[in-house]
Amino acid sequence: DERLSAIGLRIGLVSEERHRAVLEKYAAVAREQERLEETHIAPGEALNRMLEERGTAPAASGVSLADLIRRPQVSYLPGGSTNDFAASLNISDKPAAAAQSAMRLRPRRLDVGRFNERHFVYVASFGAFTKTSYSVPQDVKNMFGHFAYILEGVRDLDTLRPYAIRLTADGEVFDDADGYLFGAISNSPSIAGMMKLSPEDVSFNDGMFELLLVRVPNSPAQLQALTWALLNQIYDDSQGLIFRHVRHVAAETAEDIPWTLDGEFLPGARKIDVSIVENGVELLL
Repeated sequence: DERLSAIGLRIGLVSEERHRAVLEKYAAVAREQERLEETHIAPGEALNRMLEERGTAPAASGVSLADLIRRPQVSYLPGGSTNDFAASLNISDKPAAAAQSAMRLRPRRLDVGRFNERHFVYVASFGAFTKTSYSVPQDVKNMFGHFAYILEGVRDLDTLRPYAIRLTADGEVFDDADGYLFGAISNSPSIAGMMKLSPEDVSFNDGMFELLLVRVPNSPAQLQALTWALLNQIYDDSQGLIFRHVRHVAAETAEDIPWTLDGEFLPGARKIDVSIVENGVELLL
């Protein structure tokens, strides 16, 4: 939101007060990062006992707080009103309960996606309503919860249009002449809290993504069949959907189509390469 806030200020959509709040937030983040880098803990019996209990190597010399939290034996405390990643892993939406669960020290390895030079945890998507995941203001999320996404989705009906894109997934080419309404490369049974995949179709550490493409319906009957298929999680090519388990996806477009990575805006690129990092992160859940 740092970049978008500056743009919104220039065109009159964001107030000076809101922009200052955004700048202060990022300044606070920078100060905390500096504190973590500069605060060091001397090695000792208590520190090393704590590290070993958590399955990580003891410290032979002084270590910064930043180095400690970079260690792979980390956990995840969910926040926000619609948290697909936490819901997919059955992590409590109450931070205290999630922290208590993490203290049981049950490590779990998860695959991570690589999108050109960026990484993502559970989804990269384009097309209809993907803008909704990053455009809902935080105060609206806090007030209305998941319903805020539904309200914003109604406002984002302009994204409901064909997107011309050619995808090659593990050698199979998808290049529909009518384009696609929506596409997702995911490792989660829930996307933006709105589109669901069957949990039986998703494994978090099998070295595979789930690729879902929604074709453009050309008739009311096709639209009805597509809606029925999505609502009932029937991912059959004949219903206007394409569903595959894949390891690698390459995408080419003639225009810069915006994407979202884990709900955050990412400017489009004409050529995109998506690969999977098997067991790329270990979390205590």
